[in-house]
Amino acid sequence: MPASRRHHRTLAVLVNCLGVIAAVPALPPAAPRAEAATTRPAPPPAAVAAPARPATAATPIPTGVPAVPPAVPTTGPAPVQPTMPPVSVAVGAAGTPAPGYRIEVRNAGTAPVETMVRQELPSGSRATTVTGGGQVGGPVGATAGEVTWRLRLPARSTTALHTALAVTGPSRSVTAPTCVYGTDGTRPYDCATATWVGAATAPAAQATAAPAWRRPPVLLAAFAAVLMVVGGVLWWAARRRRQRARSAPAGVARAGAGPTGPTSAAGTGPSGAGGAPVAAGVGGPDDRGTIYPRPALPTPASRRRRPPVWLAVGVAAAVLAGVVGAAAWTATQRVAAMDTTKQPTSGAWVGSTVNGGLGVPLRETAFEFTVYRMSCGAGVVPAAPGGGQPCLATVGVRNVTSEQQTWHGQLQRAYLPSGNWVAADENATRVANLGRDVFAQPVAAGRRVLLPLVFTVHGAQPPKQLELRSGVFSAGVRVDVD
Repeated sequence: MPASRRHHRTLAVLVNCLGVIAAVPALPPAAPRAEAATTRPAPPPAAVAAPARPATAATPIPTGVPAVPPAVPTTGPAPVQPTMPPVSVAVGAAGTPAPGYRIEVRNAGTAPVETMVRQELPSGSRATTVTGGGQVGGPVGATAGEVTWRLRLPARSTTALHTALAVTGPSRSVTAPTCVYGTDGTRPYDCATATWVGAATAPAAQATAAPAWRRPPVLLAAFAAVLMVVGGVLWWAARRRRQRARSAPAGVARAGAGPTGPTSAAGTGPSGAGGAPVAAGVGGPDDRGTIYPRPALPTPASRRRRPPVWLAVGVAAAVLAGVVGAAAWTATQRVAAMDTTKQPTSGAWVGSTVNGGLGVPLRETAFEFTVYRMSCGAGVVPAAPGGGQPCLATVGVRNVTSEQQTWHGQLQRAYLPSGNWVAADENATRVANLGRDVFAQPVAAGRRVLLPLVFTVHGAQPPKQLELRSGVFSAGVRVDVD
């Protein structure tokens, strides 16, 4: 047998052996040996008499694939899901000369509910009339005064409360938010707000835009347009003057000698005897001794006219001056519009920052924020392990978009009088919400959530402003809480 064929046959045998090995399925593991009968205890008589039950668990089929390990249960405690009673509050401004409000607290459930109602008093105001056993005061560290009621709401009942305020200075708009809490005074059930507007309150003056002729961009554009028009007219006039100066000698030469000789005053052809016009080439004086007529004068070749250098330079300078002026004016307006009192976070890519006070709904790109209350002190929530005093803010968040939106605790900030800021304390906020992470789940479209946010500050001074936003590129809102 030739050597080449022998090598081919050996290779074929190896390939067939490998194919057989790959085709043989994995053998099931050997069954464990049966244990000795002497080691197994004898069943009781009752168990022997009972019929054997069929096996309920199916025997797994060996596939050679390792089984998936069982899921390991979480060891952390599950968050407490608070049961919110059907308690709601409604606030309306009274039509009185002085600021007044009517508060209605309703319990739609079938069982009585212990509640605490708090109405925030704006800065510069004091309560003159309080009904329903309310107490005027404020917690330690609160940024403003408040009126507090402790009510036991009967089942399916509505309780009406009334307050009247006195403000210092001229009549102005007064907003007094009201919330109903549990007995601890930190977990809100519902919140509402109302704004009393005085009869003498003048509407806010609206800024009117400057006339068009006083706007720098319009003036610059008009100046550039005038320069271009004047330059175009001067260039056109200079071109016409040059054309007339060049065409005058040619016209005189053509008038003195036609294409076939001098013309007579009475006709267009050469003159014959007696002054009668004679056709060219038929015996005229100028045609004697010539075979062909006299050639016409050559027309000067017209060359392409170019605008003068001074005109091109002037127009370019005018356009450049207009562009530079518009850019300088835009930059000046941007710099003048900057508010040096704002923090660096006021700059954003989407929207513009909206400012307001307590109880005023403020809307940004995705959320509508309303801060109803702000208080600081050790009695608000348990103190943080790292020290500092906690400040609790009752915030309402409404999703104003058609999609669910997420928000993050590190983007919610409280600004101190010194200019420093602190982000929301997520651990303390989870404790205030009974172990529920309010930032973990997105807010559904059109839904409103009411929750407490905790900010841990180091120092005795409470925050003066809150900054709330939906995303890192959103301008957000700023709420004055002092």
